[in-house]
Amino acid sequence: MTDAGEPMNILVVEDDVRVADALSAALSMRGHEIVVVHSGADALERLDGCEFVLLDLGLPDLDGVEVCKRIRALSPVPVIALTARAEEIDRVMGLLAGADDYVVKPYSVHELNARIEAVSRRSCRCGLGERGHDAACHGGARELLTAESLEVDLRSRSATLEGRRLQLTRKEFDLLVMLVEEPETVHTREAIISRVWDENWYGSTRTLDVHVGSLRNKLGSYDWVETLRGVGFRLGSPGKR
Repeated sequence: MTDAGEPMNILVVEDDVRVADALSAALSMRGHEIVVVHSGADALERLDGCEFVLLDLGLPDLDGVEVCKRIRALSPVPVIALTARAEEIDRVMGLLAGADDYVVKPYSVHELNARIEAVSRRSCRCGLGERGHDAACHGGARELLTAESLEVDLRSRSATLEGRRLQLTRKEFDLLVMLVEEPETVHTREAIISRVWDENWYGSTRTLDVHVGSLRNKLGSYDWVETLRGVGFRLGSPGKR
């Protein structure tokens, strides 16, 4: 992953040709190399070599959320979802599919550039653009974190429960790491959002609740993530109940 603010190879997935052309021109002025495709199928074909993806969720062939899921299954490349869907649930679904952020249309180029730089900073900070991830990004030299039958491998960014690999989105994995690293710590909502999203995140806090709910579901028990009402969350212990 290129350092935040450096030119990148950006894949723009947008079915509206006029919007795609305008977006390509604006990003090119900042030094980025742009590849434009107009369908989800083409996006998946052109994924290799790109360092960032701007993904319109309203595509003609595949639903953008499904495209995002497939991209995330193939690559850790950062993704910003571009959506005209104003409802919160649509934005949340994009994030749960693996998008790193979203921008609601109509948006300004200034806002989009700010979001791109913010996501790039997060990706660089924890090496998310690489298959091999430096465990030091997570606050220590340990590469394998454990809690009861749960194992979290920081280098491969994978987690298993009772030997079964969990299919986690990037945000779900980062949330799980934060909890397992300090199992006795109660993490405030603000601290989680600052680390897992960004200190400048200004989306809905319901996004965190949805991710916590999804993580609990994938872990198979509500008790894995304990809620301290009005304070935050900490790692639970299902085996002790």
